[in-house]
Amino acid sequence: MNRLLTATAALALTAGMAAADGHAAYTLHILHYNDMHSRIQPINRFDSTCNAEDDAAGECFGGAARLKAAIDMKRAELAGENVLVMDAGDQLQGSLMFTVYNGDAEAEMVNAIAPDVFSVGNHEFNKGDGNLARVIDLMTVPVVSGNLDLSGNETLKDKIGDTLVLEVGGARIGIVSALATDTAETSSPSDTVIFMDEAESIAQDVATLTADGIDKIIALTHVGFPMDQRIAEGGVEGLDAIVGGHSHTLLSNTVEGAPAYPTMVGGVPIVQAGAYSKYLGHLTLVFDADGNVIEATGDTMLLDASVEPDAEVAARVAELVAPIQEMQEEVVGQSAGFIEGDRSVCRAMECAMGNLVADAMLDRVKDQGVQIAIQNGGGLRASIDEGEITMGEIVTVLPFQNTLATFELTGAEVIEALENGVSQVEEGAGRFPQVAGITYTADLSAEPGSRIVSVMIDGAEIDPEATYGVVSNNYMRGGGDGYSVFEGGRNAYDYGPGLEQVVIDYIAAQGGAYEPYTDGRITLN
Repeated sequence: MNRLLTATAALALTAGMAAADGHAAYTLHILHYNDMHSRIQPINRFDSTCNAEDDAAGECFGGAARLKAAIDMKRAELAGENVLVMDAGDQLQGSLMFTVYNGDAEAEMVNAIAPDVFSVGNHEFNKGDGNLARVIDLMTVPVVSGNLDLSGNETLKDKIGDTLVLEVGGARIGIVSALATDTAETSSPSDTVIFMDEAESIAQDVATLTADGIDKIIALTHVGFPMDQRIAEGGVEGLDAIVGGHSHTLLSNTVEGAPAYPTMVGGVPIVQAGAYSKYLGHLTLVFDADGNVIEATGDTMLLDASVEPDAEVAARVAELVAPIQEMQEEVVGQSAGFIEGDRSVCRAMECAMGNLVADAMLDRVKDQGVQIAIQNGGGLRASIDEGEITMGEIVTVLPFQNTLATFELTGAEVIEALENGVSQVEEGAGRFPQVAGITYTADLSAEPGSRIVSVMIDGAEIDPEATYGVVSNNYMRGGGDGYSVFEGGRNAYDYGPGLEQVVIDYIAAQGGAYEPYTDGRITLN
């Protein structure tokens, strides 16, 4: 079924169709962002919520107010030109804003920023179909996700379109879309949300729009940069550009090591703008009179302190933040004893807080074939007393808004990771590995790099040649605390639920007071 939405966007006052020598018939400017993940407040260089001191020092980036200001600034610069603003999904999950407001705050910010189209991300389903439907109802922008069969889903089937057609400066611009098919594993859609192949769905929807006489078609996707490239390699006739999200890939012509902006694959320009509103993308497409792209240029723009936040949005964000202080006192469970999380312990040996967090991580993804959890001791920032456990205490223990990251390593790579973890115990380094699913022994008298004596899993020595599923946090997965081996993990997914929420859910599921413990899973000689 093709749920074709049609909207008129008065985005340019001039048609822009005048052509020098009849060749370059139409220019379209696409402003785009993706994967805000509830980062409504500005973020610091670690992608966590920026504190007041760093913000005052001009050391923070993004946030809804700054993103709004940047888009408005670009619109003003492009006055009289043809402009589309695109949001490639994953507004939800990632900060206490989502924990507290369940998507209401994010929807309000989307409306304030006012993109012309929003593509559903996998984390939009984190609290189920019903919550997504409610959030969509709060939004005033069209929502698309073209590879979802929602015919059997009464909650969402009339709320998400397959395709969208926008009139911009006298031209009809077709929007097609797709969402990663593994969303059923990484989020919480119901069984009545049926995922169709991303590339096949894109090709079918492009063909439908082309048959309707639309010759300028943009794919707004939430499938990740590798899949975007595969879609482009497939040679979809009539597809003019891909604006992506999901993999948090920064494309840039100025940031060292970043893929080019745009990246051209099979003649199709592909763009993405990192994540968390730290960057705004600006892609300029020039079409000939037959609707073919003859030029694709642009880059991503860093939204740093040089961009003055929109005052009205900033004031509203401040209002939304205020009640969160009260929510910190919400009781999420009970502890039958003191949960040791002091840095002097958790950075040097097995600690009860490390076991709690690693156990919770592994429990969350064990049904995905994950066998090993590794959490850096430096990510644990406090202890919890016996008695009531509040949300504020959990957030104090885990203040960094890290998310779960799953990937595959060989046994040899697991050992390499553990070697890194125990390489600076004497210095109190935060890399010390708290674990679940394995036990390990280390000889701290040996030279760093040769300290791991044994690693056991399921009662046997780990096999260096075998492949194991691993869960960690996105900071370590990105090479933080020296875990560079994690960067090469296969079949990686780095943007799971927030670690603090994983622990809250785990404690709440205990059916009584949580019993803190250590069990000898780490032995240091």
